[in-house]
Amino acid sequence: MTRECAVLLPGVCAALADPRQPGLDDTCLEKLLDWFRSLTWFDPTAELLQDNPCLTELITSVLALPDPSPSILSFTLQLAGILASSESRFQHLQQEKLLGRLFGREGPRGSTAWEDALVRSAWVKGVHSMVHHQPALHFLCSTGGMDVIFALQGDPSLFVASAASQLLVHILTFSLESETSKALSAKDCDWPACAQMIVKHIEESLQSSSASHIEQSLKLLSSLFGSYFGSCYAAWTEVLWLGIAKQIESFLLEETVQAQPVLANLLLNVARSPVFCGTAGSFWALVTSALEHLTPVQAGPLAVGLLKLCKCPQDVRIQALTVLLQPMDCILRAASQPLEYAGLLDESVSDPVTVESLLSSKTSCASLLCQTLTHLEKLLSLKHLRVDLPCVSLLRSFMTILQFCNGFLSPTSPLGSTISRNLINCFRVQKSALDVLAALSEKKDCDTLIGNLFDILLAYLHSPNTSPTVLKKTFQATSKWLVHLQELSCSNSQWQQTEKILEDVFLVLQKRLCSPCWEVRDSSLEFLTAMVKCLRDQKEFRHCLLSSEVLRLTENLLEDPESYVRASAVTAVGHLAFITCFAPESPVIGNLCNKENTVAKLQEILSTDSEGFPRRAVISIFTVWLREGCTGQLEDTEQFVSRVIQTVEHDLDWEVRLGGLELVEVFCSQTICQLSQCPYAPVSSAVTSSTPQNELLQVFCRAKLFGFLFRSLCDCDKPVGQRACDVLIGLRGHFYPMSTLENPQEIGDSPAGRGIAWLQRTLRQGSLAQNFPTDGGDEVDFQDPESMMLALGAIDLLELHDELNKSSDHVEESPQSLLQDILAAVGTIEDNEVDCY
Repeated sequence: MTRECAVLLPGVCAALADPRQPGLDDTCLEKLLDWFRSLTWFDPTAELLQDNPCLTELITSVLALPDPSPSILSFTLQLAGILASSESRFQHLQQEKLLGRLFGREGPRGSTAWEDALVRSAWVKGVHSMVHHQPALHFLCSTGGMDVIFALQGDPSLFVASAASQLLVHILTFSLESETSKALSAKDCDWPACAQMIVKHIEESLQSSSASHIEQSLKLLSSLFGSYFGSCYAAWTEVLWLGIAKQIESFLLEETVQAQPVLANLLLNVARSPVFCGTAGSFWALVTSALEHLTPVQAGPLAVGLLKLCKCPQDVRIQALTVLLQPMDCILRAASQPLEYAGLLDESVSDPVTVESLLSSKTSCASLLCQTLTHLEKLLSLKHLRVDLPCVSLLRSFMTILQFCNGFLSPTSPLGSTISRNLINCFRVQKSALDVLAALSEKKDCDTLIGNLFDILLAYLHSPNTSPTVLKKTFQATSKWLVHLQELSCSNSQWQQTEKILEDVFLVLQKRLCSPCWEVRDSSLEFLTAMVKCLRDQKEFRHCLLSSEVLRLTENLLEDPESYVRASAVTAVGHLAFITCFAPESPVIGNLCNKENTVAKLQEILSTDSEGFPRRAVISIFTVWLREGCTGQLEDTEQFVSRVIQTVEHDLDWEVRLGGLELVEVFCSQTICQLSQCPYAPVSSAVTSSTPQNELLQVFCRAKLFGFLFRSLCDCDKPVGQRACDVLIGLRGHFYPMSTLENPQEIGDSPAGRGIAWLQRTLRQGSLAQNFPTDGGDEVDFQDPESMMLALGAIDLLELHDELNKSSDHVEESPQSLLQDILAAVGTIEDNEVDCY
């Protein structure tokens, strides 16, 4: 603790203990607690309490109040727990007889203050902070604290109940860490005292007739096995599990117990323990029993979790996958009668009637399908899955679901008709099905159904009943499958099918680009951009694109009344330019196919659009073009970059200015690559005066880069200043050897030197610099190579970098400032000056 803070602390403690003072903001109190946590974290001695007796006086004063406010009592409980986190400070507080009055029987837990959830929560947090040594553990057990924690598991406040459960996990694991007891076997083991109390409480609760007690203990067990206890205490994990396994099994078989969802989570956490990984035995038999007896909705999360495990018996994996496939199997079997296609499964894990019943109910049908589709999407995204997925049948089931949802399928079976009625226009299921459909495009086994798939996707794209959000998902799935289609046609010469599908896609895209709904126009443009990014090198795609009206319609949308649409149109036009303007065989018809017209149009948007989104899109596209080398020879690029940054540096949107700096960074890297023999590497002192270096400086000065970069250092938006500093440090690393980076040059008494000295003084003011020149002025010439070389070598950019990377509130949030704010808030500082943050 600094001397200044030590001087202020007694006044703060006195103010906190004074009931006449107004209550402090909870944020201030939390920051004060954070400060004490940092003070005690690395110093276990009692010096903090010995040197600052005002802390124990604060606790004593609060305890002496007949009716302390809940917030101050809560603060005091948490503070005491933090202070008692080391054994030496714990003993100091015990000598003062304070801990028993806070956390013992004579503490607040027997008073009316205990009725406030804030106080109960603070008591739990204080105990949690305190229990990091044996004396605290013994104190808790001997003062009845464990029974209080057990009771708080069922607290009406979910925050208190959750904190109590976490505290029990901490106490059990800490008691095992700190005592030398070893688990020998289920019959021959010696739990430490506190751990024994927790284990006994769990076993008794599981055998009670109270459903709430059973659920609390199951949640506690789930948290315990999900913590590092299950990973680091293998022997104890096995002992604990063997003691409760029979009871857990009985819960699975008893329909009266309403704890099945918690059981699924518990079994999954136990399965992750190294004790049970990859072994056959009673535990895995219990897991398979759970997959059989839990409902499909309850078993789904367990099944997908098991399939993600690296070590799990293969027969359990197959059973888990079967659980996830059952709803899809039911969908396929319900879609046609007599069966046109085989289902997914030869046999089910649980009774198929259960799944049919859930799908027949309007309320449960969508929930079950959405959950199952989400789980299957997760599995499809895994790179290494240890079971084979029936991708063709899965694709057919997803297509069937989509047909049910838009009414394009009229099954004759009673179950199919019921499911169809339940799913018609169900947006939730449509979105989930389209997401998993997109994920399935990565698989290589679905080629035979690709024509039927695109029929369904195109039907969704055409249908006026498709909602904007579902349409967006349809576009995303279509773009993924178009890439798959293109790969397929390249390998088996199915050009005609590909071209026909692309023609149909562009026809519907033309329609959607003219939609009166701006969300639809926006999604259409995003879809167009995604296609161009992936397929611009394919001949069939370019032919269908240029044969359609899409280019003209996209150009028109640059003037859309909605700014989001204009921004998406800018992005689409920017990527279309790789086909229309920058390709070797670019067409020459229309404004959009003319490079100069396209650049001029986008520059006009950058200069004049009233909204930030389109301007950000323009600067982003310009940077993409620059990276791809599409702006011509070096001289053309230099002029292009110069025009852009002169526009950007006056933009009111900081993200546009930041985008301008990214453009500058790319330009610098490319120019250095072109003019230097060894790009990206700092040069030796012998090379710093060579011709390529001078030419580089002249190019950067002509492009007016340095003025933009140095002015950006003083930008009122910190990310802009930080990026500008990074770019300048990179340039300095190129123009100067590494040895000089931390030793700035001396500034001579020349006109250029005086200008750089002025620049140094101005930069130190940061965003407060109001007299920064806009065109060089008399102080410094940003287009003079000699001055800029001197500036790069003399200005301490590393110091500036450190300053810019400091938190904006690093002064205001210092402990000293916090203490001053508290004193000011309670009126004990005469000038009443308070930092604002």
